[in-house]
Order: sequence, then structure tokens, then C-alpha cells
Amino acid sequence: MESRTARLTLLIDPRKKKLFEEICAQQDLTPSQVVRRLIRQYILQNAGERELPDWLKTSPASGKEAG
Repeated sequence: MESRTARLTLLIDPRKKKLFEEICAQQDLTPSQVVRRLIRQYILQNAGERELPDWLKTSPASGKEAG
């Protein structure tokens, strides 16, 4: 499992950010949880022949992801 966190800064249209945050709140998720999930899915779909660590390949048990 991941033991550290790193900050990712991105620029997004304020209207999209507001809508994104509203939808996250409706689903009882933080924007960070959703972005981590999207990044994980992107890595799994686009890793090609890279060897991925086991903790990344296993599906999280709940909707709330640790990393």
C-alpha cells in the first residue's frame, strides 16, 4: 500500500470545478478520492507492458480509497 502522499496541482475551469465538487458531495466522496480513482484507472488502462505493483492491481474493497 502507498505510504506517502504527493500534491498534484492542476488548473480547471471554475464552472467545471464547482460542478465536480457538487457531484462529489452528492456521492459522499471528496474530490481527491475521485481524482485518485481516475488516476488509478488511467494507469491500469494505459500502463502497456509496465510491471505494476500488486497494491495497484488489486481492486479496493470499498468506494473510499486509501491512496
